[in-house]
Amino acid sequence: MIEDQNIILARRIVEEGFGDGQPGVFDELADDDFIEHQSGMKTSKEGPQAAINALHHAFPDITYSLINVLADKDLVTTHYRAKGTHKGNLGPMPATGKTFEIDVIDIMRFKDGKLHEHWGVPDRLAMIESLGFWPPKFEVRPLEGTSHRASF
Repeated sequence: MIEDQNIILARRIVEEGFGDGQPGVFDELADDDFIEHQSGMKTSKEGPQAAINALHHAFPDITYSLINVLADKDLVTTHYRAKGTHKGNLGPMPATGKTFEIDVIDIMRFKDGKLHEHWGVPDRLAMIESLGFWPPKFEVRPLEGTSHRASF
């Protein structure tokens, strides 16, 4: 059944590519017209490949655990739990030594046995919160003539 084959491919992309740090999996499993839709990534195979390299630099112990998978014709949706320890820079964020654990939803469209499109939805806010980069430290001061004061 085509859906079963697509599930196998989707799992290989997440588990071998992102989990094991093998960006070359995209050369093997994505077609030449692959389109990446995830915010902040290049729209070609280079987008996920660069993300894999950056994530494994920042979180060398990163793991992905499958929670759920759904398939319908050419679409596969996966829900993974990703976790790791922040040991290297992630963009402008210096290593903190803290761990994170987030949910990641991926929607993948397959065409002729190859990955054709990808929409990734990692819970980036939860990641930066657990690494201590959010919320920003600021103080709310009362408006003139009021006595209310709050700090975050």
